Amino acid sequence: MKVAVVIPAAGSSRRYSQGEEFARSKLDEDLGGRPVLQRTLELFEKNETIAPLVCALIVAGPNDEGAFAEFKARHGDRLGLMGVRLCRGGVSHRWETVAAALRLVPEDATHIAVHDAARPCTPLELIERILDAAGKYDAVIPAVDVPDTLKRVSERERADRDVDPLDAILGDAGKTNTRIREVESTIDRDRAVSVQTPQVFRADLLRRAYAQAELASTDDAQLVERLGEPVTVVEGDPRNIKITRPIDLTMARAILGVRAPESRAAHKRF
Repeated sequence: MKVAVVIPAAGSSRRYSQGEEFARSKLDEDLGGRPVLQRTLELFEKNETIAPLVCALIVAGPNDEGAFAEFKARHGDRLGLMGVRLCRGGVSHRWETVAAALRLVPEDATHIAVHDAARPCTPLELIERILDAAGKYDAVIPAVDVPDTLKRVSERERADRDVDPLDAILGDAGKTNTRIREVESTIDRDRAVSVQTPQVFRADLLRRAYAQAELASTDDAQLVERLGEPVTVVEGDPRNIKITRPIDLTMARAILGVRAPESRAAHKRF
């Protein structure tokens, strides 16, 4: 097995920096002295069991020329030392970013793993479990059972009936910023799972999936499903969180047992 690992890292981190005047990338955040992005790459680069199977590490950064230049300035040297191949990702969608990265996958790669750049806590035993299954099945994804009740809510938010008395004086600064929506329906959670990454595919199958005319998708497995090919689900791990909001970074530090930085951001130390 020769696995090319694709890391889509072109996102704008809008949800992470929501409400802040200046956007900041969650991939730059300090996680035990190293940026989140580096921690994620080390999952595949440092482990003595996994690393020998990896034939290429490919990171797809921002599409915008200026943003890509900044990304390369922040991470390029470190990624170069790790043997990472770097390219510009998509303009708007994740699938565009993965498609760009696929062009750098070596021809002799037997499998392609796609892993979220903001999932630095993936247990190594989960990666080993996925790769072991990928030796038997053409498309493998990790997932965990949904423990909570699922409800579909209204698309639009509405104003809270309880108006903060400070609003009249402070304007938006007096708001609690609580999102208020209404329930439209309850979703049957029977056999529903929450899907994680890495998702691993036989290389020719994923290339065929990305050769389809319609590529809009929420994950790579969905494109394989459209081909009518089976996708095998293996047990995921609750620790395999994706950093989306600031609170997720706090959780990631707790999972990895590291403290928040007391000095400069990790990416500025290199």
